[in-house]
This record gives sequence, structure tokens and C-alpha cells, in this order.
Amino acid sequence: MPIFEYVCRECNHRFELLIQGSAEAACPQCKATKLEKQISAFGVGATGGWAPSGGGGACGSCGDPRGPGSCSTN
Repeated sequence: MPIFEYVCRECNHRFELLIQGSAEAACPQCKATKLEKQISAFGVGATGGWAPSGGGGACGSCGDPRGPGSCSTN
């Protein structure tokens, strides 16, 4: 079962969700289903195989919708 990261297009809530089968994802805060799937930094490597996450990279590279310096990865 994959874990996906989402940002809700209705309330901008950022969350992770474990998807089971054909279940439709919904925001846990406002219950909206208009979501934007995010690229997960965990397990993504330059070779396309599995690699441990080395952090969020340079400031602003994590994709936080609030902009550079807003996330808690630094």
C-alpha cells in the first residue's frame, strides 16, 4: 500500500495518506477531494532506484505552498 503526499486545493492543508485499493483520497481537515499529489522526497534517488532521503535540499525545493523557508525540513 503506497503512502502519498497531498496538498488540498480547497484549504491548502498538506498531509500524507495511506491509500488502500481503489479508495478515493480526501483532505482530513475539510474533507474535500480536490487534491494535488506531491512528489515524495523519501525513496527518490538520482538513479531512479531507492535511496534514503538526504533532507529537503536547498531552501524552497521541498514544494511547500507557503514558499521558500516555510517548511520544517531545515
